[in-house]
Amino acid sequence: MNGRMDQETSEGTTEVVGPTEWTYRNEVGVGPWEGPWPTDDRYDPELLEHGDRRNVVDAYRYWRREAIVADLDERRHPFHVAIENFQHDHNIGTVVRTANAFAAAAVHIVGKRRWNRRGAMVTDRYQHLHHHPQVSGLVDYATERGLTIVAVDNTPGAQPVETVRLPRECVLLFGQEGPGLSEDAQQAAELVVSIAQFGSTRSINAGVAAGIVMHTWVRQHADLSAAWGAHSSIPSDS
Repeated sequence: MNGRMDQETSEGTTEVVGPTEWTYRNEVGVGPWEGPWPTDDRYDPELLEHGDRRNVVDAYRYWRREAIVADLDERRHPFHVAIENFQHDHNIGTVVRTANAFAAAAVHIVGKRRWNRRGAMVTDRYQHLHHHPQVSGLVDYATERGLTIVAVDNTPGAQPVETVRLPRECVLLFGQEGPGLSEDAQQAAELVVSIAQFGSTRSINAGVAAGIVMHTWVRQHADLSAAWGAHSSIPSDS
């Protein structure tokens, strides 16, 4: 299916991008604010004037980016997500986007600093990101904050994520597509979990695996009443 979509760039402008899951829609977001403008300083005058086409939930429409991040900081969950990037893994964008959807405290890139941001759909602007050249840096970060490192890998001795209780304050650590977790990552983990598979393939996509395990954490620990509803309304001026 061919299509186009105006997407927010890192400079705050819009650009036309290729087909996405939204290309069947004529327009994304909302147009200019109708009626008197709100006086709350969370709102961005430029967005109020021209409309808000960003990939954000309705409750954040017209808000400044800094205001969205500040509000998310009050809602974030105490789990972190880390993914190794020693061979330029192309799944990192998807992992970041999913971590944002589940309000992860932060995402950690272990290995190469550069990664393909296209899959993140600009959610990296609202997500805290940390870089560690080696696994040891991630270990130091987790140790200082009392976070349990949970490796996700289908290796002998791994506990099924479908039945294990994940720590509330933790780092969910994922390997690269193909080679999986490095030896250093395996040694750093205090707990190793696997995802049940029933087909012929030896592994599943790293981005998919990250989503499965993050959602497992959400099911076990999150306050589901705090989740955005499917029909969240635009907040009124207060």
